[in-house]
This record gives sequence, C-alpha cells and structure tokens, in this order.
Amino acid sequence: MAETLILAERVSKRFLLHHNYAPTLKARAIGFVDRRQRATAEDFWALRDVDLRVARGESVGLVGRNGSGKSTLLKLIAGIYRPTSGRLLVRRDARIGTMIELGVGFHPELSGRENVYLNASVYGLDRAEVDRIYDAVVDYAELAQFMDEPIKNYSSGMIVRLAFAVAAHLDPEVLLLDEIFAVGDAPFQEKCRRTMQEFLERGRTILFVSHSAKSVREMCGRVCVLDHGAKVFDGDTAEGLAVYDTLSL
Repeated sequence: MAETLILAERVSKRFLLHHNYAPTLKARAIGFVDRRQRATAEDFWALRDVDLRVARGESVGLVGRNGSGKSTLLKLIAGIYRPTSGRLLVRRDARIGTMIELGVGFHPELSGRENVYLNASVYGLDRAEVDRIYDAVVDYAELAQFMDEPIKNYSSGMIVRLAFAVAAHLDPEVLLLDEIFAVGDAPFQEKCRRTMQEFLERGRTILFVSHSAKSVREMCGRVCVLDHGAKVFDGDTAEGLAVYDTLSL
C-alpha cells in the first residue's frame, strides 16, 4: 500500500458571515432603533466532517458546484486555514506547491522578478536556491521581457503563467491546483498538462480542482465529489463525474 501523504479525518471548517455590518456609530444607532438594520452574524459551514486519504503518487480530482468546499479543502491542506474541528495531517517532509487563488503569494507593487524570490522564499527556499531555478522559471513562464514590471500590470493569464512556473520548479512532493485551466491560452494550458503528467510519472502527488470534466478525466485517477461541504463520493473518475452531473445548484 502506498504511503499516505495527506489524511483528513472528520474535518470541518466554519466561517462567520456578517450581515448589515455597521461601520459607523450612526449606523449602529439606527440598528438599535430598527431591528431590521441591526448587524447580525451567522455560521457558515464550508466543510462538514470530510474524510480524505491521499497516497503518494495519486492524482485526485476535487469536483463539485460553486460553494461546495473544494477550494476551502485545498487551503486547509496548504495550511492557509486551520480546521474548526477534526484532524488534518500532512506528512512533515512533503513540500507542497500551490496554485490555489490567482495572485496569492504575489505582491502587486513588486516586480515579477521580486515576486519569484518572495514566493519561493515562502516555501523555504533561500536566495541561492532561488537563483538556481530563476532562469528556468522565467523561461517556462515565457515572461522574460516583463519580469521587471510590477505584478499589478500583469494580465490574469500572465499571473497564472508565473505562479505555475514557480510552483512547478519548487520540485514539490504535492501540487495543489485550483482551476488552473480557467485562464491562460491553449498552448500554456497544454504545457501545464505535460508538466502535471511528468510529475505523476515521477511519483508526485496532485490534488486538482476543476469544473472541466475533460481535464479531470485526463489528469485524475480518482475523484472526490463535494456537495454543500460534504463528501458524497470518492472513487472511480468516470463514476465521480457522473455523480457530479446529478448535483443540483
């Protein structure tokens, strides 16, 4: 049996949703008089009691309608969020490369060059290590002429190119990807697919969030379906996509 890299046991994540937020004293006073205008808060459970085990070398697709908890689960695995309850374990020595949200880990006022160093340092690389991969990152992203421009001037497609190029060259044990094929041109998407296939051939592990059934079929040997924060299926890719098709909005 392959070594377990990620283990989630009854993992739940709760957020607090605020309504009629009153930023001023006047607004709060109005709320005191008119109950309909009072600030209130409610619990929103993005995930409820989710179990998941991911072994070394697996490529797992996370699918579900918008708001089903897919991105929240990736962020928990990446350590961006902490579970409200349950247990989430990631093998201590497993380096994780992430592309979860467009621009996360990049500073808009810094140049592309500066952001490569900043982003890679977040994953524990020192300057000498980043120096060694820098040219390969730039070549992969095909952004050599833009590397001294601030990220705020990049298009969404350019940001995806740079973010994936950094993640791919960290030599991660686990790659977390959220809708990587939602932006960017077709040739770069194909380059990403080839890179992901090479990762799998080297025994790496991928968790892949996508609404594209075609991409999931191509990349994933297993599918987990989330619906309103609960896991409703975990198994064969074709069966999982069939379950996904039956879900209501």
